[in-house]
Amino acid sequence: MDILETLKTLWNDSGFQSFFVNGGWKNLIMIIISCVLLYLGIKKKFEPLLLVGIAFGCLLVNLSYFGSGSTDALYHLDLWDNFLNPEHEDYHSYGAIMAHGGLLDILYIGVKAGIYPSLIFMGVGAMTDFGPLISNPKSLLLGAAAQMGVFLAFFGAVCLGFTGNEAASIGIIGGADGPTAIFLTTRLAPHLLGPIAIAAYSYMALIPMIQPPLMKLLTTKKEREVKMEQTRVVSKTEKIIFPIIVAMFVILLLPSTAPLVGCLMLGNLWRECGVTERLSDTVQNALMNIVTVFLGISVGATTAAERFLSLETIKIIVLGLTAFCFSTVGGLLVGKIMYKLSGGKINPLIGSAGVSAVPMAARVSQMEGQKANPSNFLLMHAMGPNVAGVIGSAIAAGFLLAVFK
Repeated sequence: MDILETLKTLWNDSGFQSFFVNGGWKNLIMIIISCVLLYLGIKKKFEPLLLVGIAFGCLLVNLSYFGSGSTDALYHLDLWDNFLNPEHEDYHSYGAIMAHGGLLDILYIGVKAGIYPSLIFMGVGAMTDFGPLISNPKSLLLGAAAQMGVFLAFFGAVCLGFTGNEAASIGIIGGADGPTAIFLTTRLAPHLLGPIAIAAYSYMALIPMIQPPLMKLLTTKKEREVKMEQTRVVSKTEKIIFPIIVAMFVILLLPSTAPLVGCLMLGNLWRECGVTERLSDTVQNALMNIVTVFLGISVGATTAAERFLSLETIKIIVLGLTAFCFSTVGGLLVGKIMYKLSGGKINPLIGSAGVSAVPMAARVSQMEGQKANPSNFLLMHAMGPNVAGVIGSAIAAGFLLAVFK
C-alpha cells in the first residue's frame, strides 16, 4: 500500500499528470514551438547565439510551469504580475523574487532591471566602428528614416486594440534591435516580452530574405549600379570625441536613453581611446558571451503557454513584420531622395541598412549592389546608416519610454 501511495504521489507531482489530466496541452504546443525554434537556431542558423537560449528557456518554463499553483516552477508569472505594486495584496519586490522565485525568476531580474540589454549595448559599442558615420554625417538621415516602421506599427497596434504601452513595445520591433526591444518592453509591457523578443530576433535573422525583394521593388537597376566615392579617413581624435559628444547630447535630450546610449558609447570609447584594450576585449568577448547566455534563457522564460498562446501573439508577429518592412522602405525612400539631390552619387541601397541589425543589413546592401554591378563595394558606405540605426533605435525607444512610462 505504501508503494502504491508513493507511486500515486509521484504521479500527482509529475509534469505528465499535468499534461494528460490538468489541461497541459498548451504546454505541449509550446514545447513543440521551442523545438522548432531550436531547429531554426541550430540548423538554419537564425540568430543562434540568442535564439538557441530563448528556445531552451521556452522549453524549460513549459516543462515546469502549469499555472499559478506550480510551486516547483523555474519561473512564476504571478510573482512578476504583482511586482513592485505595493497596493496589491500579493505585492512582491526583488527580495521576494530572490526568496521565493525559481532559477529563471532570479535570472530574469537582470532583464527587468535593464542590466542585460545595457551590457549587450556596451559590447556592441566596443565592436562597432563609427568611422563611416563620422565621415558621412548624412548617414544619420538614413538611420532616422529607417525608424519609420516603428511609428507606423505603433499606430497599427493601437488600431488593433493594444494599449499605448503595448503598441510602443510592438512598434520598436521595426528598429531591428533585439536588446532595445527587450529594454523597452520590460518597462512598458513585460507580459508581451516573449512574443516581441522572438519576433524581433527572428526578423533580424531573416534580413537576407525580407530586404532584397523590397530593395529591388523600390530601386531601379541604374540606381543599384551606382558606385560611391571612397569615404574620407577619420582621425583617432574624431573617433574618441564622437562617443562623448553623442552621449552628452542624446542623454540630455532624452534622459530615458541613458542606460542604452551610455553603455553603447562607453563601449565604443574603450575601443577607440587606445589605452583600454583589455577592457574593450573583455566587453566584446567574455562579458558579451556571459550576458547573452543569461539574456536568452531569461527571455525564453517569459513564453509560458498560458501567456504566449493567444491572438495577441499572432497580431504581434504580423505587426512586427510590418514594422520591419516599413523601416526598410523608409530608409530606401530617403536613399532615393539623396540619390536625386546628389546628382546620382549616392546609391539608395545603403538606405535599407538604416535598420540597426549590425552588420547584417550592411552586408545585404553590399550583396545587392554587387549583383547589379560586380565592381560595386558598398559595405563601408552602408555601415554609416547601419550604426546610425543603432543610435536611432535607442532614441526611438527613449522617446516612447518618455511618453508612456
